[in-house]
Amino acid sequence: MIVAYARVSSLGQDHSSQIDRLQAAGAEKIFSEKQSGLDKDRPELSAALEFVRDGDTLIITKLDRLARSAAHLHQILELLDKKGVGFKVLDDSALDTTTRTGKLMFGILASMAEFETALRKERQLEGIARAKARGETGGRPKTVDEAAIQALKAAGKTVPEIMKVTNVSRAAVYRALQSSTGAV
Repeated sequence: MIVAYARVSSLGQDHSSQIDRLQAAGAEKIFSEKQSGLDKDRPELSAALEFVRDGDTLIITKLDRLARSAAHLHQILELLDKKGVGFKVLDDSALDTTTRTGKLMFGILASMAEFETALRKERQLEGIARAKARGETGGRPKTVDEAAIQALKAAGKTVPEIMKVTNVSRAAVYRALQSSTGAV
């Protein structure tokens, strides 16, 4: 059986063109949803992966409709492989695990993705080490002028008054005051 999955990222988008193409490619059952690819919980994708059986083929129009990342794609393909399910991407005929060449391509892509992840992690750790050597702690730069908040408090201003003058939240004012004295 040919099973298909279609997805668009937002409610304002339409996936009818994807569905038309999937039907033209022979899809007998189509799972579709309007949900961001970054969402971890995509019920229709989960349902499609649960539905497919040995001998089925899962098809999609474009690779980015399926997975959040290369690692996620690899995870999905591993699940499909364990279930004996083939996988095809209509917009890229080389990505077809029902053929020997397609399986080779996915193996190469998975290896490259794993290699790139390792390189990225290595570069990230090197950058963190360099920043620490320069005395930088990382994180977002402070946007609150703690000295100004402390000066206003020393001048007798109340927390609501300080909030109004500095245009920062109550929590930020209290954090600034606490950092100077250890208590508010």
